[in-house]
Amino acid sequence: MLPKKKGLIVALDVTEMEKATRVVAATRDYVDAIKVNYPLVLSCGIEVVREISAMKYVLCDFKIADIPNTNRLIAELAFGNGASGVIVHAFPGRDSVRAVKDVADRSGGDVFVVVEMSHPGGAEFTAKHADDFATIAREAGVRGIIAPATRPERIEMLRKIIGEEMLILSPGVGAQGGNPVQAIQAGADYIIVGRTIYEAGNPGEEARKLRKLLAE
Repeated sequence: MLPKKKGLIVALDVTEMEKATRVVAATRDYVDAIKVNYPLVLSCGIEVVREISAMKYVLCDFKIADIPNTNRLIAELAFGNGASGVIVHAFPGRDSVRAVKDVADRSGGDVFVVVEMSHPGGAEFTAKHADDFATIAREAGVRGIIAPATRPERIEMLRKIIGEEMLILSPGVGAQGGNPVQAIQAGADYIIVGRTIYEAGNPGEEARKLRKLLAE
């Protein structure tokens, strides 16, 4: 389970196994989790989750968004292959979120609900329903939510809905323009950083600098 702290998660939005494992090896001493997305799994297979989970906490960002039975099957595959957490969407409804939470409970894993996305298009739909999505997440008893570092004022508002015990993971730092310090000050617990780290000449050093920044 991810602890309550100021932490750093690297979003591994790559498609090659060699690059993925190289970035993980370089950053694992400075990050709290590795976020694995569909592009990497679709190109390398579910075994990439097994391999990386042997090195670090793996958060499968599958943004699970289907009927409860399909959600359950996806969650079982993720946790069954070593994932420690999964990310789901709330818009399919409470029963779909709870189906994933049930699998996570049996597996000892975490569930995080997307309540508002970090890209500009996130303001077109998810932002309009973010309060409802946050309420679904709180009532389902998941570990936390995903809220945008690109709009720290929204983090502050969403924190009021979910309370202090749940985690807020905030993507959008770096390439999308989100400021890590502002996100943390607004109430985020973890920042999620992708391209700034994995496209760096020295991913480990970039992760180390971000870690130091969070500690100040």
